[in-house]
Amino acid sequence: MPLRFDNSYARLPDRLFARVAPTPVAAPAWLVVNHSLGADLGLTEAELSSPELLGALAGNQTLEGSEPLALAYAGHQFGHFVPQLGDGRAVLLGEVVDTHGVRRDVQLKGSGRTPFSRGGEGAPPWALPFVSSW
Repeated sequence: MPLRFDNSYARLPDRLFARVAPTPVAAPAWLVVNHSLGADLGLTEAELSSPELLGALAGNQTLEGSEPLALAYAGHQFGHFVPQLGDGRAVLLGEVVDTHGVRRDVQLKGSGRTPFSRGGEGAPPWALPFVSSW
């Protein structure tokens, strides 16, 4: 398994997220590969260049241990407090604790509509894998 997921968000109450599947894209290809980040995530060079990882980071397949979901949240929008917002076109594939003990979110931006979409979002012809830490 290329990524070892530990999905703390998926263990939260159901009202805080929606389980969703990313919209698959045609003919995914690597544009840029961050080898340093791959090493921090515990990936070997072979895993980092594998068709399995490419397919998962394009939203075309789900890796073992991944629990794709869109997060719900509250906040201010257009000057007013809104008690129910959420990831409209972002899918969290899961969380990985890296080799330094840093928890990282592995997320697809622009990966299709979710239950939190406001109607203006659609699936572009691409999905952008994104890794952040917290």
